[in-house]
Amino acid sequence: MPTTHPRDRFDEIAHESGRVGAHRAEHPGMRAGVVVGWAAVATAVLVIAGILGFLVLSQQGAITVPENTAAEPVPTADAALDTSYSVLVLNGTATEGLENEVAQQIVDAGFAEGSVSASASSATDFETTTVYYASDDDEAAARGLADAIGQAEVVQSTEYQAEGSKELTVVIGLDRVTAG
Repeated sequence: MPTTHPRDRFDEIAHESGRVGAHRAEHPGMRAGVVVGWAAVATAVLVIAGILGFLVLSQQGAITVPENTAAEPVPTADAALDTSYSVLVLNGTATEGLENEVAQQIVDAGFAEGSVSASASSATDFETTTVYYASDDDEAAARGLADAIGQAEVVQSTEYQAEGSKELTVVIGLDRVTAG
């Protein structure tokens, strides 16, 4: 067997030419800093989108109206209009703007404009206009407010009461729409 091989085309390739074949060099545009920068931007965008999404979704149905189930008004305190309370007016009907009319009626009765706020409710089929109060001490003021707006029941409930605040809540019902 011959110990020398005949020369062919592969014998003429220079050995110092560097890598040859399927060796891949790093992509010069994809440095680690660029990748980390894009990841940080993507993270910031996702966090901001999540916060905004949460805020939008939390506003839907934020104020709910409890079911008006067999709550019988029991007159135990004399009505006394106390304008030191803040009043929240919720429109429990589909009629737009009704909460502003009732809020203005409450302001006209002597409450300060800054202490009366109006908003739409998540329910649009609330039956009877109702004034809610939290504690027994608030009942007389709730009855005075019910007399001031007319055609309103008075019910004790802590559904709308913030801790330590003097607040009454009026939920406008369908009886206010049909009565005019």
